[in-house]
Amino acid sequence: MSIESQSVTEEEEEIGIEQPAHHPPAPADELFDISTTVDPSYVISLIRKLLPPTMNATATSDMVTGCVSATEGTNGSLVSQAEDNLTENKHETMDIIDQINTSNTQEGKDGSSNDQEKHVDPLVGDESWEEHGCILWDLATSRTHAELMVQNLVLEVILATLTVSQSPRVTEISLGIIGNLACHEVSRKQIASVKGLVELIVEQLFVDDTPCLCEEFRLLTLCLQGNESMTWAKALQPENVLSRVLWVVENTLNPQLIEKSVGFLLTISESQDEVKAILLPNLVKLGLPVILINLLAFEISKVVGDERIPERYPVLDIILRAIEAVTVIDSCSQELCSSKKLVHLLATLIKLGDKIEVATSCVTAAVLIANLLSDSDDLILEINQDLPFLQGLVDIFPFASDDLEARNAVWDIISRLLGQIQEGEISPLNLQQYVSILSSKSDLIEEELLDHQLAATNNDQETSTASIRTTALKRIDCIVSQWLALKDRVNPKIFGVNERDLDRLKDCCCKYSNDSVSSLVMQDVKGSSEKMLP
Repeated sequence: MSIESQSVTEEEEEIGIEQPAHHPPAPADELFDISTTVDPSYVISLIRKLLPPTMNATATSDMVTGCVSATEGTNGSLVSQAEDNLTENKHETMDIIDQINTSNTQEGKDGSSNDQEKHVDPLVGDESWEEHGCILWDLATSRTHAELMVQNLVLEVILATLTVSQSPRVTEISLGIIGNLACHEVSRKQIASVKGLVELIVEQLFVDDTPCLCEEFRLLTLCLQGNESMTWAKALQPENVLSRVLWVVENTLNPQLIEKSVGFLLTISESQDEVKAILLPNLVKLGLPVILINLLAFEISKVVGDERIPERYPVLDIILRAIEAVTVIDSCSQELCSSKKLVHLLATLIKLGDKIEVATSCVTAAVLIANLLSDSDDLILEINQDLPFLQGLVDIFPFASDDLEARNAVWDIISRLLGQIQEGEISPLNLQQYVSILSSKSDLIEEELLDHQLAATNNDQETSTASIRTTALKRIDCIVSQWLALKDRVNPKIFGVNERDLDRLKDCCCKYSNDSVSSLVMQDVKGSSEKMLP
């Protein structure tokens, strides 16, 4: 979150303090020697200004001032200097919040209060509150400032603010501040320890405001990645909460909100087993697989359209990553792994002629298809004899040069496709089509094989890679041999095959399949020798 440079007020000009506009000076009576980019007393003064007007002015001023005094030391860390007064101040803050809750409840039961009085929000339209909140939002990106803010009860102040505020903008800024605090381990731990704050944050999922929901999902994603993830998982466990999460994912059209909300689901899928056990089964029961497939269909329709929208590329990528994460979880993968629709969508993405802008997504799609085919043999029939798919698959090699898993996935799919061709009946014309595609891509295949040869990998990885690659190369060589035996029966003007490319392809199959076999044998011999050594 960036903000415009802050102007120096008339009062500050009278004091005569000169500082950069983006680092506003502290009031003169609160200057003291603390080594931070922004004066600590100024940060504390900003926290004071976020206090809801409904809170007792004297009590809240004393509450935060206690921490100001605690930080006025000459030596020692900011955290240790405030420890003495922190516990007492927190209890005072929670008492005030309880008073607010009690007051709100009584107003709701008081028949004499009119609706306008019940829902008056003293923070709505308060531009100064927004200004001070945005400064703290930015300052919270610094670990030092974040710890200072937490020690001076910013979380308790925000809790009080969220309790009384009806303003979406105030909620967005409050969640943004906590989200930046959650980027740091110490302050993230404090978020989970403030009584009532976790539950109140989860309640913000039900706010119908896109910027608020973007900050909400960002915050929840960060908190699920910390050591307090179980606390958050339990707060998110109720069915109405998870239903709301999926409703937002399914119904929003905002690319940023889709990216943040699906990123949250991805984090759940990649969390520790205890968190997944609490949240994933219910998400699957509520329709997560179908929702992810429908989201993918929508995003791919945008990619294959005449006018591509760059801001949607990250959305496509994170949807694919979320699907991939779910497919490898045994208890959640059945519906995805048997989905013909999903295979067709992934194949559509791989068949794109221009892959540069969505290269990462195409690589993930290849890995996904390989995973699906390994779980369901029947799915190979959905892409069998799909020539554009085979061509698009080979085109992925340059984009996957640094990803061993993706390269293995591409070779595995090629091997399965060509295996189907060998087992079935195929006309000489169709056979020539396959040979034409493979020979036209001989330069990409040769480059990929050379990269494999030069890559430094451990023995286990190389053994697996060589085995997959060798099987695919032998099947390519077999198909080329079949076509050479039948080529006189095919009109050479149809799907012509370049002789030079064909020779290169044949040489690659011969050289690298033999090298792979030799490499496997040498590794087995080396392994046996090592076992024989005393």
